[in-house]
Amino acid sequence: MILCKTVAALQQEVKTAKNTNKTIGLVPTMGALHTGHASLIDAANKENDVVIVSIFVNPTQFGPNEDLESYPRTLEADCILAEKMGADIVFAPTPKEMYPSKDMTWVEVCGDITKVLCGATRPIHFRGVTTIVSKLFNLTQPDKSYFGQKDAQQVQVLTRMVKDLFLPVELRIMPIIREQDGLAKSSRNTYLSQKERVAALVLSKSLKNAEQLFANGQLNAQKIVEETTCMIKSEPLAQIDYVKIYAMPELTPIDGLLSGRNLLALAVKFGKTRLIDNTILEVK
Repeated sequence: MILCKTVAALQQEVKTAKNTNKTIGLVPTMGALHTGHASLIDAANKENDVVIVSIFVNPTQFGPNEDLESYPRTLEADCILAEKMGADIVFAPTPKEMYPSKDMTWVEVCGDITKVLCGATRPIHFRGVTTIVSKLFNLTQPDKSYFGQKDAQQVQVLTRMVKDLFLPVELRIMPIIREQDGLAKSSRNTYLSQKERVAALVLSKSLKNAEQLFANGQLNAQKIVEETTCMIKSEPLAQIDYVKIYAMPELTPIDGLLSGRNLLALAVKFGKTRLIDNTILEVK
């Protein structure tokens, strides 16, 4: 496996791959890799000739008083896991390498899709995400790029960006990977105390309950939100940011579950740690 820390080094590797007609799969990450990331790398390895894993804690998607400085950085361990799962190249640049100019060029998806859910309380977040991912797409020229469904809003925003900018890359959206007890895998899980870790199980439990309500015929979005909210509030350590249902892919508000895919999304804090989770309720 090759470790590239500069844009120039990465571009040379990509040029070599393209000159030999090899397909490229990209897995963008912020590091602190876990089995969720491993599943993305494994999928990329099965579907492409060359797998590139980017490891970059992107400063432009963090707002004031967020966890940029404390976000876990474990490059050595990340490289070991990436190589084990089939990565050919790890790209681990510095912020200066990715943002060389003082005056920024931004890529931004506008409209309600970036203003609801996480966008309501993190107004600069998705501009940072779309800017960095567009840079990575330009640098790696991937045939396919791999993302987890846990970041459901991010997936929809990036899908819009790819469509609107006619980018020649296929987005592969992979299932949420969970711990045995149901907690969605996240690099931020390491922040949780033992009590907070146990309390956070209310997220997956409340989503399972919502899925059961839906399976039993409940199509009133507000009632599903109310029962899910009530269940989360029964956990004293839980501080709700949002519990919402939106129609996919545009994330438009609804009263009743519409034909097609509907996203039930949660963001909840346990202590200082903000976790997100979701499920898709599909009306066929």
